[in-house]
Amino acid sequence: MFTLPQAVVLAYFPAVPRTAAVCVTMLLSVASCHRPAETPQGEVPRPLAGFAAQRVAVTPTAHVRAADSLGWVQQLSGARSVARQLDTNIVAVLDARGLARRWVMPAELAKAYERNRSYATDPYQLVVEQLRSPRMKPGERYGEPLSSQLRTMIALQEDTRFVLLPVDLRFERAADAAGQGRAVLRVALLDPRFAEARWIGDVTGNAAATPALALSSVAAHLADLFVAP
Repeated sequence: MFTLPQAVVLAYFPAVPRTAAVCVTMLLSVASCHRPAETPQGEVPRPLAGFAAQRVAVTPTAHVRAADSLGWVQQLSGARSVARQLDTNIVAVLDARGLARRWVMPAELAKAYERNRSYATDPYQLVVEQLRSPRMKPGERYGEPLSSQLRTMIALQEDTRFVLLPVDLRFERAADAAGQGRAVLRVALLDPRFAEARWIGDVTGNAAATPALALSSVAAHLADLFVAP
């Protein structure tokens, strides 16, 4: 913390009474304490780091755009196959970062559904159209039927408060790398108790020569929001 010494105040402002100099010094000290925290140079911002210690349910990828100019979705046997491959990548990287041990993974959500079909929510049938809209912003509330689906889902998972939902995946050409592409994943961190989006945005992977590498990259960038490699 930077504190301007009283002597410096008096040196620059000799006409200021000593009591006033004390007040100036105190005010400058308080102001320095309330400066917004800055991310150290070179360090990756982690906007969701505060949620890493929470118990979070991670749903399967809800939607994959079937049409892409790279032909990668077709190369990976269709949208459903791409979604499951991305889920595998996400679980693997969360496990490597130490998050999977305390979070609820898609397979656990699927098992809970199979044990409680008359009551539970199928994690592969979430209605996410509202979240796919670019107009949806953090802090906004989402409606039915998703609100009821997620409340029911976390009711079966002890101490789980938040849901991480991979909403929509697309592949696009990488403008800065000829012949390569990248995966872009729209992600939402939701609070089902209040049907509120705590965070929502696009996670962009690195340019890659193959769809498999693109999926691995975007999964890693998703984990980066919470914790360092």
